[in-house]
Amino acid sequence: MPKLFPPLSHDFFSRDPRKVSREILGKLLVRKNGRNPLVARIVEVEAYLGADDAAAHAACGRTARNAVLFGPPGHAYIYFIYGNHYCLNVSCMPDGIPGCILVRALEPLKGIKEMATLRGITLDTTKNLKLLTSGPGRLAEAFGITREQDNNKDLTSAKCDLYIADDGSPPPKVGITTRIGLTKAAELPLRYIISGNRFVSGPRKLV
Repeated sequence: MPKLFPPLSHDFFSRDPRKVSREILGKLLVRKNGRNPLVARIVEVEAYLGADDAAAHAACGRTARNAVLFGPPGHAYIYFIYGNHYCLNVSCMPDGIPGCILVRALEPLKGIKEMATLRGITLDTTKNLKLLTSGPGRLAEAFGITREQDNNKDLTSAKCDLYIADDGSPPPKVGITTRIGLTKAAELPLRYIISGNRFVSGPRKLV
C-alpha cells in the first residue's frame, strides 16, 4: 500500500507552518511494517512558529535537543513529554529557520490490529477505535514512534520506514481553533482540524 502513494516533498514543508498545517490535513502517515504497514490519515495538527512563539521548543534558541527544528524541512522531531509519551512533530521552513507542526490526531486506515497491539488495548468498541490514534501520545504509541528510533528521520523519503504520503484525496474542510494543552501562547489560533472528523481530539470550538 505505501508504494502506491508518493511521499510529500521537502518543498511542501519548506514553508510557514500555518500553510503546511492546512495542507497536510488529509495526508497519510505511513509506517512500513513488512506486509502489514500502518497507515492513518492526518486529521489534526498544531503549528509552532519558531523563535517568536513562546510555546515553541525553538523559542530558547538552537540546542542539541531541538536541532531538528532548524532544518532541513520535512524531518521528524520527537520529544518525550510528561514522562510517559512521545510526540511527533515535523520540521517546517527553509533550512536554518525554525518551525514545525505537531501531529495531534489520526484516522486509522490500515494495520489497525497492529496499532492496537502496540497500544496494548482491545478493539471491541467504536470508542476504543477512536482512542487508538486520537491525541499525540496515543498516535505515537500506535505507530511505535520513539525519539531513539525516529528522531530526525526524513519523512519525505519513501525509503524511510516512517513517512508522510499523498493518496490524492480531495482537500478536506479545514477548521481552526486555539491550541490546547498549553500554558504559553495558548490563545493563538494555530490548531487545524478536519471539520466533522470523529477522530479529532479535544475541543472543537472554531475561531
